[in-house]
Amino acid sequence: MGEITTLHYLVVAAALFIIGVIGVLTRRNVVIILMSIELILNAVNLNLVAFSRLWNLQGQIFSIFVVADAAAEAAVGLGILIAFFRNKETVNMDEVDLLKW
Repeated sequence: MGEITTLHYLVVAAALFIIGVIGVLTRRNVVIILMSIELILNAVNLNLVAFSRLWNLQGQIFSIFVVADAAAEAAVGLGILIAFFRNKETVNMDEVDLLKW
């Protein structure tokens, strides 16, 4: 078996990113949209670590910041989602019309 190169990491990251974008654009469930955003952020992390390995940059440090940002985003998003579910009893994006007149 051959060595794992940077191209392999980039292909996996591209696949994760595409799956995440498709999930955000096609799904109506808020939980699945949040999970798709996490996939997109993980694709970014994988790219940061791969390029860090290639060029000796500090990509690992940036990826830790991205993970912390993703955790904060998930906590806030789930809090908003729970509050919305208590009021509307649904998590469908089509029924999120609280800011509409």
